[in-house]
Amino acid sequence: MPMTKALFIGSVLLLGASSGCVATNVGVVALRPDGTPGPQECPEEAKKAMRYMKLRVGNGAWVELDANQIKSKPITLYDGPIESMLQGQLGTLESTTRLYGQVWTGGPQVVIRYYEAHPPDSEKVPICAVARLSENQLRKRPESLPGTAILDFSVSGVDIVDSFR
Repeated sequence: MPMTKALFIGSVLLLGASSGCVATNVGVVALRPDGTPGPQECPEEAKKAMRYMKLRVGNGAWVELDANQIKSKPITLYDGPIESMLQGQLGTLESTTRLYGQVWTGGPQVVIRYYEAHPPDSEKVPICAVARLSENQLRKRPESLPGTAILDFSVSGVDIVDSFR
């Protein structure tokens, strides 16, 4: 990792630690009638960290949805925590950065919200991001059982957001 990038990420981590928050917890999220999560604010600590990391709303990259099912077809996701892996750079977050978040499979499409990023050789930092694909490509296959979602692809887009809608 280049020295300036290491210093930059180090200063972001120091800022996060001094604010008393290094990670963002999912907390309680109200569910809609179809089982998808309702609106949720992006914590101020995450917004501050994203500004320092030059992550802007709408910035996007490709992500392997489940770090345990890389390049698998199809993949099965479960309600609960998820660990994904960036395939390319997202702002100052380099390829292979791990993204940690939550999966909801209750609706017709999978919903994935990311709350933390863990760059290689660095500490976790709070973020707000979502997995997204156009043309209903995060739609569950019909044979998906309750609490699971079978998807045709292991890759998705991931976008930075300032709140979860």
